[in-house]
Amino acid sequence: MWILIGAFLALMIVGVPIAVSMAAASIIYILVYDVVPDVIVAQRMIAGVESFPLIAVPFFILAGNLMNIAGVTGRIYAFAVALVGWMKGGLAQVNIIGSVVFSGMSGTAIADAAGIGTIEIKAMQDHGYRTEVAVGVTAVSATLGPIIPPSLPFVIYGMMANVSIGALFLGGLIPGAFMTLLMMTTVAILAYRNNWGSDAAFEWWRLFRAAVEVMVVALFPLVAYLLTAAGLSLNVAVIVALVLLVAADWYFDFDAVMALMTPVILIGGMTMGWFTPTEAAVAAVLWSLFLGLVRYRTMTLRALAKASMDTIETTASVLFIVTAASIFAWLLTVSQAAQLLSAWIFALTDTPWVFLILVNLLLLIVGCFLDTIAAITLFVPILLPVATQFGIDPIHFGLILTLNLMIGLLTPPLGMIIFVLARISKMSVERTTMAILPWLVPLFLALIAITFIPQLTLWLPAAAGMVR
Repeated sequence: MWILIGAFLALMIVGVPIAVSMAAASIIYILVYDVVPDVIVAQRMIAGVESFPLIAVPFFILAGNLMNIAGVTGRIYAFAVALVGWMKGGLAQVNIIGSVVFSGMSGTAIADAAGIGTIEIKAMQDHGYRTEVAVGVTAVSATLGPIIPPSLPFVIYGMMANVSIGALFLGGLIPGAFMTLLMMTTVAILAYRNNWGSDAAFEWWRLFRAAVEVMVVALFPLVAYLLTAAGLSLNVAVIVALVLLVAADWYFDFDAVMALMTPVILIGGMTMGWFTPTEAAVAAVLWSLFLGLVRYRTMTLRALAKASMDTIETTASVLFIVTAASIFAWLLTVSQAAQLLSAWIFALTDTPWVFLILVNLLLLIVGCFLDTIAAITLFVPILLPVATQFGIDPIHFGLILTLNLMIGLLTPPLGMIIFVLARISKMSVERTTMAILPWLVPLFLALIAITFIPQLTLWLPAAAGMVR
């Protein structure tokens, strides 16, 4: 086992890509020790991606890309400005609210940072904010992407841990709302200390219009319920309510109602049994195509082709990591790495909370060096069996793992969001890193709360009957 891990670390240190390092280390281990036939490498790598839940990966990536080119991003920004732009530090608050809405469509932190972050950073710079402030708040708000459903890391974790992806999606709602509140509070404190003004005039009409949009989305389930009370079947009632909503949006030209409806459609469709969490990814793509081709008519064939090619490239890189991690994780499993780790941890402590502290420290370090998908596929087979022995719910553990890895995206040396925002803001990687670090405080506070208050994660899945 130590030869396998040592070879992987050595290859990674000399600059070999993570996926190649895992695959090469696995092959070296098999050739040196002759523990299994060589053909097992190909078999395990193919088996690693031969999973129905993984079908969701390309579709969620495509949905995020389509939303970016459908003109939805600008509408989300306009809605957020109307809702919170009048507050002190208004555009910083807009940045957070925009990410909350975009999180309900993209499912990845990098898509959030690269999509709506492009608009937000320029707008904050134009209103006199230091570039470091714009980059910092954009980075921290982008971490909401994989916490608020849909979530690509949740799909990978659910597949690796054999956990309901729908339960993971529900489990992310309250932590996502809590993180949003902490971020907005941080902005409010900084606005007070630095005497930031508002960035949009307070207008009752604009605030009322934004509130109406939220209310329209919130009333959608009520309208469907009233239609069922009038004698329609539930399926027909939902379709009629959706047609009425689209007609209202067409007539009043709302900014973000259609974007806000994305998580409602996905979560509602899964709850009603219309589609599985995997099929929900296809529903997200269909909804994106409807908005881009029919509702807003902003999607061209050239843009559609570019979004498709970007999706193919991203999916190929993600699935290559999954295949390489599959054989690596399998070798760790057959070499009883989980059992050895379990024995070592139980020798240190028999308290679940101490175990979770150790896991957080480990994952915070791992997140600095490993890609999110690689870290999930590598560490879930090792850590989850130990967590279950401590009585920790797999859904709760999934939220802890994902949030730790989201923090890793903001930390050097390999935090991907750092490089994305450095490119957008035209700052050096070093300046971008220093701009992001102070904004990690609300994320660490959220991590502590989510770790030690499991009800934040488990209440909604339990209410839906998905966990005991």
